[in-house]
Amino acid sequence: MIPGPKNLITDIASLRVGNARDDALKSGVTVLTADKPFTASVNVMGGAPGTRETDLLAPDKSVAQVDALCLSGGSAFGLDACSGVVDGLRAQGRGFAVGPARIPLVPGAIIFDLLNGGKKDWDRNPYRSLGRAAFEAAGSDFALGSEGAGTGALTAMTKGGLGSASLVLPDGTIVGALVAANPMGSATTPGDRHFWAAPFEIGGEFGGLGPDPAAGLGRHLDSRKIAAMRGADPSRANTTIAIVATDAALTKAQCLRMATAAHDGIARACVPAHSPGDGDLVFALSTGARAAADERALTLIGHAAALCLSRAIARAVFLARPEPGDILPAWSSLNA
Repeated sequence: MIPGPKNLITDIASLRVGNARDDALKSGVTVLTADKPFTASVNVMGGAPGTRETDLLAPDKSVAQVDALCLSGGSAFGLDACSGVVDGLRAQGRGFAVGPARIPLVPGAIIFDLLNGGKKDWDRNPYRSLGRAAFEAAGSDFALGSEGAGTGALTAMTKGGLGSASLVLPDGTIVGALVAANPMGSATTPGDRHFWAAPFEIGGEFGGLGPDPAAGLGRHLDSRKIAAMRGADPSRANTTIAIVATDAALTKAQCLRMATAAHDGIARACVPAHSPGDGDLVFALSTGARAAADERALTLIGHAAALCLSRAIARAVFLARPEPGDILPAWSSLNA
């Protein structure tokens, strides 16, 4: 398995990703859409999720496909970003047909970034317009790091961010991941230099520093985030939300299995993961461009999705930029 040409989820043909951010707000939105509706499901393993229309994605629900997926900052306010995406899709005549009416279907999830130092005293919720802007910006190339839904993301020790990665399987199937990394845990080992995801790195995509040579790691859960959010409850100020995708034809039930397997990627890249205060969630989608996957192929696709997600989380942190007013340092500032 090797990364695709862009090492982005958009190495999968027809997928497009758009970002919008507000630097004063220190928040933003990321939208994934495609040329036509796609099959999708979701698995939630965190204890504090924030979602919209995810019930549609259960295998026993009647809706077969959706038009876009939305990742947003803003906690509950950010769920309104989905409405902006719906507006953009409706303007294009997209959506589920019910007689003469068309209803765009846009499940979404949010991270908590309300205490990251940005200006949050808005009069009108800004996320609907950010969602529309991200949808309008969607293309095959998009920026990582302090962008889109990762603009104001924080890990325990450094800034988080938006990440992506891909793999091409031996039979040509492509798997990719997109993530807004804002975990309660750390993405780096003690000392802030090495990444927990280092064993899965390919070609120096997040610094090429290799695994931490120390032993006995993970027993001390230090957090600059807790100190920076003094006076608040940082155990609720987290969440890693992700999308994994493939061009292999999968059913909704198989997408659910892919999402479940991909959660291993969060656990390998964030320590700890899936805490009561994280809303850790993975969407999984299939464009259906290639042949249907059998059980053996689905196993490899799920494994590749987990690898891509670990790498995407590390890339998000590695590429995060220092910005005025940050309450945590960027990885690049600590390792200049």
